[in-house]
Amino acid sequence: MNKRLLDYQEKLLQDLQNPDEAQAYLNAALMDEDPRIFLLALQNVLEAQLNNISKHTKKTNLNRASLKRMLSKRGNPRLTNIIPVLNAIGLQLTVQPYDHKN
Repeated sequence: MNKRLLDYQEKLLQDLQNPDEAQAYLNAALMDEDPRIFLLALQNVLEAQLNNISKHTKKTNLNRASLKRMLSKRGNPRLTNIIPVLNAIGLQLTVQPYDHKN
């Protein structure tokens, strides 16, 4: 990877350590039509907020391999897996009225 991309990723991960930034980032990713965008965003948030993935796997009852597979490009996580992952980083999944203006 080139230096510029690494600098961007480092800055992104730094910003995503802030819970408000992480929440806004994940909500924006959910608005994309491609569900893989949300998984990539969730992967970035987890990397930013959880330095020790082993600690996270204990909170979610998912092993390290399952968690990595779930968040990979080919991952197809179930809702039952996403909810504990979000809960582990202090977030929850909610449903709200659709904003028809967008």
